[in-house]
Amino acid sequence: MCDNINNNSAINEVENTGNEIKKECKKEERNKMKIIGLTGGSGAGKGEVCRAFLAKGIDSIDTDKISRDVTRKGSPCLRELVENFSGSILTDYGELDRKKLADIAFSSKENLERLNNITHKHILNECSSWILGMAKANRKAIVIDAPLLFESNFDRTCDIVISVIADLDKRINRIIKRDNISLEQAERRIKNQKTDEFFIQNSNYVVYNNTDYGDVFIQVSNIYRNIFPQEF
Repeated sequence: MCDNINNNSAINEVENTGNEIKKECKKEERNKMKIIGLTGGSGAGKGEVCRAFLAKGIDSIDTDKISRDVTRKGSPCLRELVENFSGSILTDYGELDRKKLADIAFSSKENLERLNNITHKHILNECSSWILGMAKANRKAIVIDAPLLFESNFDRTCDIVISVIADLDKRINRIIKRDNISLEQAERRIKNQKTDEFFIQNSNYVVYNNTDYGDVFIQVSNIYRNIFPQEF
């Protein structure tokens, strides 16, 4: 029962913040700014899609980086994590041991959901401030790079959702190289995430990242033309 209450509370908080964002955008009469949600499984290569959008003049915010900021030593978010997952997730210096936390979180869907319920509200607050700042600066669009876009229900705030898909073997190799973890750990991480089919069915656009940046740039360029046809 407690888990359901926490999850419902998290959903309501996201919806309220999303409504606040749209209200503020309208207040500033800059509600034409498009919020693009970018998501996909671990190792899919979302960073290259952000790079391609930046080449088009569209900035992005990385929720993984925000996560590191909100879980810094002494932060309210880190205290909540310790209360729920024990002090074993801390280093000897009182900082978050991300590998230990990941091992616990990805060991079951229940643990992963518990982690998400704790971190989402803190990440959301930081994202919201940035989005409102971009709206007031009269930006035409922004990209929210969020691996957990759907889990956080932040997709409801986005005007457009783009998912990045890549072959399983490529994703595994990227994760192992990036995070310096074992094959078993990489496979377990992917197993606890949403499937490619889910992303395809729940997105406005899909980028397939199996080759190189040049191919990704072409796909993003085509999406850009669809979003902003008036520029062509």
